[in-house]
Amino acid sequence: MKTLVVIPTYNERENIEMILMRILNLGVPDLHVLVVDDASPDGTGHFVDSFSCAHPGVVQVIHRTEKSGIGSAYLAGFRYGLDHGFEVMCEMDADGSHDPGTLPSLIEKISSDSADVAIGSRRVRGGETVGWGPHRHMMSHAAMMFSRFALGLHTRDVTSGFRCYRASVVRQFLQRDIKSNGYAFQEETVFYCEKLGFRIQEVPIVFKDRTKGNSKLSWKDIFEFFSTIQRLRKSDWQK
Repeated sequence: MKTLVVIPTYNERENIEMILMRILNLGVPDLHVLVVDDASPDGTGHFVDSFSCAHPGVVQVIHRTEKSGIGSAYLAGFRYGLDHGFEVMCEMDADGSHDPGTLPSLIEKISSDSADVAIGSRRVRGGETVGWGPHRHMMSHAAMMFSRFALGLHTRDVTSGFRCYRASVVRQFLQRDIKSNGYAFQEETVFYCEKLGFRIQEVPIVFKDRTKGNSKLSWKDIFEFFSTIQRLRKSDWQK
């Protein structure tokens, strides 16, 4: 199936080359990469321009004029995917925390018609997180449990940003008024996937904390995470 991997970037020059090379070396047929760069001051977007020249038709880049958020970056990438006839669209981070080697397993869940959405999960058997301290593990687990309970979600890893979607799922996203623009985007899209009845499968992954560059997680993202739960709880979807 014609597959697009969407990778948002902001100051990921130290990581992006390794990620792109590992994806291209997977040998997955008809696999393409779209980098959505938010005017990275470190030259990430310009590097991907050069990289795409060496891999024409396989690696593309969208240059945005400012830092506009990971949620809108994914939506821009999904629109590109639908406009260019992609059947499967995947999302992953550019910081090295998501192992590209898991992509074939996620894509296979869609191509074999086992699922409409495949999620790389840290919260199922075989999944884990490496490189976090006890405090961060505790906070992440508490936030995850709270959101699942508050929204009645069955998915265990609701904040995972390593996913593949069938094009029909993406088409539904673009008809919704998705307001989350930070990391709560993942929480909100899982919510819609479950409410719309799409088949979701979680594939175990080992999530490794970044070793290069700086985390983009901010207090604004944490606030949005909890405000998104409140907004979705009040929505017509919960009635």
